[in-house]
Amino acid sequence: MEDISRRSFVRRVTGAGVGASAFTIIKPELVRGAGKEKLKFGVVGCGGRGTAAVLNNFTGCENTELVAMGDVFRDRLESSFKRLKGNEKFADRVSVTPDRQFVGFDAYKKVIDSGADVVILATSPAYRPLHFEACIDAKKHVFCEKPFGTDPVGVRRCMAAAKRSEQMKLTVVSGAQRRFARDYQETVKKIQGGAIGDITSAYAYWIGTPVIQQKARDPKWSEMEWQNRAWYSFVWICGDQVVEQHLHNIDVCNWVMGTHPASVVASGGAAWRPREEIYGNIYDHIVADFVYPNGAHMLSHCRQYPREGGIYGNVSELVVGTKGRSNCHDLGGGSGQDARAAFKDPLEDPYVREHIALCDSIRGNGPFLNHAMEVAESTMTCVMARESAYSGLEITWEDMMASKLDLQPEYAWDAKPVVTPLPVPGVYKFERVKKEQAPAERPAQKKKKAG
Repeated sequence: MEDISRRSFVRRVTGAGVGASAFTIIKPELVRGAGKEKLKFGVVGCGGRGTAAVLNNFTGCENTELVAMGDVFRDRLESSFKRLKGNEKFADRVSVTPDRQFVGFDAYKKVIDSGADVVILATSPAYRPLHFEACIDAKKHVFCEKPFGTDPVGVRRCMAAAKRSEQMKLTVVSGAQRRFARDYQETVKKIQGGAIGDITSAYAYWIGTPVIQQKARDPKWSEMEWQNRAWYSFVWICGDQVVEQHLHNIDVCNWVMGTHPASVVASGGAAWRPREEIYGNIYDHIVADFVYPNGAHMLSHCRQYPREGGIYGNVSELVVGTKGRSNCHDLGGGSGQDARAAFKDPLEDPYVREHIALCDSIRGNGPFLNHAMEVAESTMTCVMARESAYSGLEITWEDMMASKLDLQPEYAWDAKPVVTPLPVPGVYKFERVKKEQAPAERPAQKKKKAG
């Protein structure tokens, strides 16, 4: 492949990187290889995903403790704390005193400063670049939910922080849990080893149902509170379905290919989604044709329609090679299963396995892991598709790496994020930036010949 991503073929084949003994954790008392240290966690974002991530960690990892919690909403924090302390199996591992329960837009800073060794980032996606950057600057290990931002400016902030995290040998594990499903891991390794020949095409699907968090707006809520509580309906905070949800499938295809696409042409719209306040300004379907640097295409299709009337559904991936095809988890043995299955052994649940891998990486009990750049690149891939669908343009990776698009409002309760009209191709404008104006967040990529 020409113009291959910064991830080398060596990293692709070895998966997690080089051996554990090569790394020393920044914090002096946490040295890789010591293996028995108690790890103190803080969580930023106490909704369903953040709460579940803490329980996933407790299920898979010994000698971990939750010491701090933060959320923009007090009711969410209190609900999460009650659920965690109400879990008889893990209640004694929740050591979050009232003075380490933080509320507000600056809660993330206080969690980072709480004495936690590791921070779980599980807020809505818009805040990820700010929070991730702050964690890395503070030399924290991170469990970072996907996606890594909602616009090119934010995703590039994550990329820059990802680069620094690699240099500091910080562990970063993402919520792209398919990377930790045993059957996916084994299958991808075999595909990259040539099991189905050279990859000629890939297919990614998330054809599911709508995600609507709020059925109505409380008159007492400000515009900022409303959009934060109904975050999946607004593009600035969720990124649209292709970014927030479909990333899982697109990330698998990028993982198999070992790089990100070079360009995309996409289309979409809102066929079912009503033009009412609770539905915001995102599409309900996007179809994208990506082209990788070696000329292989990936067709991606995401959609959210109600299931009534027997409407079709499909959440899957498929890669086609010169010697066969794979759904990306059919060549794996053992007890690993798809993340949607019921796991008889909770330690085989990829949501748990990702936390086992996180703690093993930090302690030196397993290979060093840092998936920050990979998942940031998959996030940018998804944003690229959204911008192509919104604008009707072919958009390249270079366009995204140069784009000045920044969707973020002021993070304050009196802010009034504008709900822009539903994008209309030809009317919606994606502003291209000339090459000489492109920001220099990332060094030039090295070229590598095929084979």
